[in-house]
Amino acid sequence: MNISYEFFPARTEQGKKNLQETLAKLDTTNPDFYSVTFGALGSAQDATFDTINQLSVATPVTVAPHLTCVGSDKAQMTKLLDEYVRLGVSRVVVLRGDIAPAIRDIGEFHYASELVEFIKNKHDNRFTIDVAAYPEKHPQSKTVATDIEYFVNKVKVGADSAITQYFYNIDAYFRFVDEAQQLGADITIVPGIMPITNYEQLARFSKICDADIPAWILNRLEMYSDDINSLKAFGLEVVSEMCHQMRNRGVNDFHFYTMNRSEPTLSIVNNIA
Repeated sequence: MNISYEFFPARTEQGKKNLQETLAKLDTTNPDFYSVTFGALGSAQDATFDTINQLSVATPVTVAPHLTCVGSDKAQMTKLLDEYVRLGVSRVVVLRGDIAPAIRDIGEFHYASELVEFIKNKHDNRFTIDVAAYPEKHPQSKTVATDIEYFVNKVKVGADSAITQYFYNIDAYFRFVDEAQQLGADITIVPGIMPITNYEQLARFSKICDADIPAWILNRLEMYSDDINSLKAFGLEVVSEMCHQMRNRGVNDFHFYTMNRSEPTLSIVNNIA
């Protein structure tokens, strides 16, 4: 089984300390790689770069920065990629990024496929490139068909593997994989796994990204909203069972959205090992 984990940049000294403690615990699972999220160019980019630098020193595990199209141009991206080459980075996660209403010009890269192609042309096979996949459709895509078409195009221009938006309906994942493969996208599509620890936070995230929470899960999360221990125990059971079912159907790769915490991710990994 291949495991990977996502972190977000730590911006305070306490946050950096917490991330180091989380890293030490997750290192024990021998992960394939860690990824670090990325905001708009500027301070968020600097925070991502600093976190990559920090983790690269602290762990022998491959560390992969997220790269986004929004707000970037070719000169900036060339400089950033060269810096990552200097740091020894060998893997990147390429995303279009969220377009805020106030943004009038997203930059020179309008789609993730354009950035994938740029990186391939600039650095050939220097980087392993992961891209995003949306089993339940990207919230801004008009149709499922166009969404899958966009994904397949990312594969055609050079994506090596994909990580999905989180989901709690495994049938949506397997349907997406089947349809993408039928259109020639033969890369590994790794399910993104979001542990359940907080009802309000999960509901807010899911509304933003259009991730469906099945009614039976939602009803129980509401029932446990004032009982955090029961909610966490229920979440651990639900997500572990979901991963077990996917393993039984041949899935061997999982990417966990950790929120910079070792638990409950570590418990889920131990449950499905």
